[in-house]
Amino acid sequence: MISNFEQDISGPGYGSSLHSPGFSAASPPTRPYAVSSVSSLSTPFFESGLLSEEDDILARIRGGELWVVNSRRRNGLIIHKEFYTEFAGPGAAVGGGLDADCRAVIPLGSLSLISPESAEAQQKALKIRLQWVRLTQNFTDKPVPLDRAQLILEQFKSYFDQSIVDKVPDEAFALLVGVLPYTVRRARALV
Repeated sequence: MISNFEQDISGPGYGSSLHSPGFSAASPPTRPYAVSSVSSLSTPFFESGLLSEEDDILARIRGGELWVVNSRRRNGLIIHKEFYTEFAGPGAAVGGGLDADCRAVIPLGSLSLISPESAEAQQKALKIRLQWVRLTQNFTDKPVPLDRAQLILEQFKSYFDQSIVDKVPDEAFALLVGVLPYTVRRARALV
């Protein structure tokens, strides 16, 4: 059985259509959950306590079960850990032992997390997660910080709508590629 966990942040009412996993398409969700919108998070946005305790995405990621970002949607998850941040795009594994130390998450697009159906599906998702990490590492290998910031912004803009990219805090992009938030602000003006 595939469990879906969805949130649509692309239109009005962002944060209001989050549903609990564990229900089939035939049964209604047990209760709606609210998630803080990216634009409502204050600086520093990754600080503990800024996201609601009811943030079901974070609870699912920390819960020990392995999930896969639905590869049939333009969605993903920015995952912040103690000293760095990763992006898990479509097809990537999240949760399980990978993200038990996760401090905060930013869902992007119409987030859908599904439960892998087999051990092979888990292995494939883990390989895809590694590919997303390597893609980000390609940007961090650039020696000039402004170049790194521009590359990550261009990558996200090529995949997500401009409105979604604009909602992601500078701090999130900065931690993805190892630059200061100020550098991301400068890069936004250039891209």
